[in-house]
Amino acid sequence: MRKPDRRVLPTIIGVSVLTTLAANGAVLVAHGQGGPDTRTNAEHQKFVATSGSTRLSPTAVAPLGKRLDPHILIAAPTALPAGTVDKVRRTKGVAGAEVVDAVQAVVAGKRVGMLGVEPSTFRNFTPKPTAQSDSLWRNVAAGDVAISFTMGSDGGVQLGSQVPVGGQQRQAQTRVGAYATMGIGDVDAVISRATARTLGVPTGNAMLVSVPKKKVTGYLKHIRKMLPKGAKAVEVNPKIDYPEPGKVPTAQGKVMTAQQVQTVIRAAQTRLGFPYVWGGESEAEGGYDCSGLMQYAFAKAGIRLPRVAADQARAGWVIPYGKARPGDMLIWANDPTAPGYISHIALYIGNGKMIAAPRRGTVVQVQNVYTRNMKGAVRVNPGHSNRIAG
Repeated sequence: MRKPDRRVLPTIIGVSVLTTLAANGAVLVAHGQGGPDTRTNAEHQKFVATSGSTRLSPTAVAPLGKRLDPHILIAAPTALPAGTVDKVRRTKGVAGAEVVDAVQAVVAGKRVGMLGVEPSTFRNFTPKPTAQSDSLWRNVAAGDVAISFTMGSDGGVQLGSQVPVGGQQRQAQTRVGAYATMGIGDVDAVISRATARTLGVPTGNAMLVSVPKKKVTGYLKHIRKMLPKGAKAVEVNPKIDYPEPGKVPTAQGKVMTAQQVQTVIRAAQTRLGFPYVWGGESEAEGGYDCSGLMQYAFAKAGIRLPRVAADQARAGWVIPYGKARPGDMLIWANDPTAPGYISHIALYIGNGKMIAAPRRGTVVQVQNVYTRNMKGAVRVNPGHSNRIAG
């Protein structure tokens, strides 16, 4: 698991949207899934389907309304004032805003970002496959926890199983009712707000806001002026930088030196054979996941990376794989419940080879590069990476 952040908590750092909300000060983690996605369309459906739903009493939820993309997350250590919520909602151009309960929690023994939500309305702010699943939201309303695709597939948390959910002081056995990524970085679990109250989760301390996509920066500045002391506002899943051809610099401190490239590759090679461990980022934890491996290797060259694969993809410029060079990172969007979300990352070492922590049940290894679901290569900008890593 992640080490506690040294700064005053709770806060939001880097480009992760929910990095430090828990009162106990531990930093949450969200991790990438590995390996090529070879599932059929029918198999994809299980990630938003539910297990044993007939066991639950039918719980009514409103049908899917107009889907909205969440662009801004507001978060605070305590409940957001009603006046602040109202001001944000009445801001010209805001298409919708949803109040949620946000906290770090322990789910099946793993520390993750968790939201308490109103299933009938929050579903409108999720990716299409997740939003469309009535059974998923009925199960959440009835008391289940929905966990992310990566937590289920690589964290080894089984659909339909009973797992402990809660904080350090209060936990309850809760059924895993669905695998369903919410499309929000660092959020791996969702429960109903009613369930959240039984667990003592902070109430109404966060808010998702949908604004015009091309004006997010301006709205961020405007909304931040409305917030009470201690509250933060960040962009949800900032866009990845895809430069125009020929616009990627080759030197001037904006890309790694040859020595740094060699150091990163050698560091990754020392991890060969270590087991894949969801959330793993050190030998002490018994192994590494895909983004934990990248973070370890680049740190040896003095380059800090964010912890999550989707954020690591923003550590430089994304270029076509055909232009990749040793030391670049390769990225994939394998998650069927959040199309486009970067969920796997590896280190390119040249000649069509990469070093990767593929998935649960494997070890860190050298693999042939595969291009299914690949979104390109990341040419790391050390200075920028250090800034966004917080």
